[in-house]
Amino acid sequence: FMCKLKLYITCILFWGATLSSYSQNIGDLSYGTDSTLEVITWNLENFPKEDQTTMDYVTQIVTALDADIIALQEIYDLYMFNQMLDDLDGYSGFIVPGNYTDLAYIYKSSSVEINDIYEIYTSSAYWTPFPRPPLVIDFNFKGYNFIVINNHLKCCGDGTMDPGDPDDEETRRFRANNLIQQYIDEYFPDKMVFIVGDMNDELTDEADNNVFRIMLEDPENYLFADHEIAVGNSNNWSYPTWPSHLDHIAITNELFSAFENEGSVTQVLKIEESIAGGWWVYEDNISDHRPVAIKLALPADLGIGGTEDVAGRLVCYPNPMNQATTITLPSYSGPAAISIYNIQGQIVYSETLAASQASLSWNTADVPDGI
Repeated sequence: FMCKLKLYITCILFWGATLSSYSQNIGDLSYGTDSTLEVITWNLENFPKEDQTTMDYVTQIVTALDADIIALQEIYDLYMFNQMLDDLDGYSGFIVPGNYTDLAYIYKSSSVEINDIYEIYTSSAYWTPFPRPPLVIDFNFKGYNFIVINNHLKCCGDGTMDPGDPDDEETRRFRANNLIQQYIDEYFPDKMVFIVGDMNDELTDEADNNVFRIMLEDPENYLFADHEIAVGNSNNWSYPTWPSHLDHIAITNELFSAFENEGSVTQVLKIEESIAGGWWVYEDNISDHRPVAIKLALPADLGIGGTEDVAGRLVCYPNPMNQATTITLPSYSGPAAISIYNIQGQIVYSETLAASQASLSWNTADVPDGI
């Protein structure tokens, strides 16, 4: 149940026979499930660094991971990237035409509905903070709307920010993160947003030299999902050769409840452990970066953030039911609608409610048995 106050209430209904969910298990690389949303960021260093060999490896890895959204950096050959997409059953993708960017997406066609993909901060005024314009993907998953902002920020530097030098690498990354936050605050104030990519800097720097300071100092609205990785054992970092942890996933507060939900996890995927020859074969043929991934179990109150609480809850009787049930609604004001999803996240019923409507009757004669 949802109204303009962002009231989300879950009522579990059982009708007819029980449905079951399932997920694939494909060796050590199995990651995605039917019931969770997975977003991965992966720098594919100079793709394809070993031509067809790289393409074959990446095709196998993407298929095995079974993730919903993969944000990629350093895609340098558009033709070979699109050729690889043709060989990826069940996946589609997008890369910006031209030679000035290296960002791309791969997404699972069966679970992700794309609304739009576009670049931001493309004008020459932003070329200093953004050598590659961030690439935004707006998509729906299980009835929810999400935004991913894919980034590849300026590399290198001496670890010290010099605000007086606009060409200073740390200053460029600092400005880029400030601009990303400004964009989200202006255009996505109530959206569920992931900020991902090869950010080329550490989360653990002291405040004066921390390029992520604008988000780290706003914990009510932003959270780095990989922070525990950044402060943890270097064996689990995304860039082992240095070693350092440079690839990050931040989320906005509308996703906090999902992040805290049991079953949600953020991790660096050690792909090399499933490849004969280990890290050196992985680095020689695929990338010098490991993917960083977030898996979210989506709770019923997803997207509410800090909005007003509305007292009351849905009451369904009878429940379980054979053919019909009456749903008693909590009090609400303003326009509202009710949607009922099956256990696979598909909408089976939706209706706009009249102002202050107290109840409705749902008849399942034309709906397949399920939960």
